[in-house]
Amino acid sequence: MKSIQVFDPALCCSSGVCGTDVDQKLVDFSADVDWAKQQGAHIERFNLAQQPMAFAQSAAVKGLLERSGEAALPITLVDGEVAFAGRYPTRDDLARWIGTEAAVAASPADAAETPVGRCCSGGACC
Repeated sequence: MKSIQVFDPALCCSSGVCGTDVDQKLVDFSADVDWAKQQGAHIERFNLAQQPMAFAQSAAVKGLLERSGEAALPITLVDGEVAFAGRYPTRDDLARWIGTEAAVAASPADAAETPVGRCCSGGACC
């Protein structure tokens, strides 16, 4: 299985549920990481505020930061190679890297887009 490393910008927490402004993309990504780990994925996350040495010790990350600054964050490495910079991978991306069917990998955001008529009537769920 591939090794996945995510280098986050300086955050107070990795879940996105801290402070008064909740970052929904970060909340979704945290859920996707939990899902991938349940599938057996090896994912490491590094926070710039708490683990700056991890950023300095990765040549790929250090080089990207030198060229692009913090705008390059988050940076995702797959087996040591840059896969994404400036955004988090989706659950489909994680599924592809760990060899899981994408159809099984529906993210929490996908569930929010479910048409109202499937399980609800008149806007009120059963």
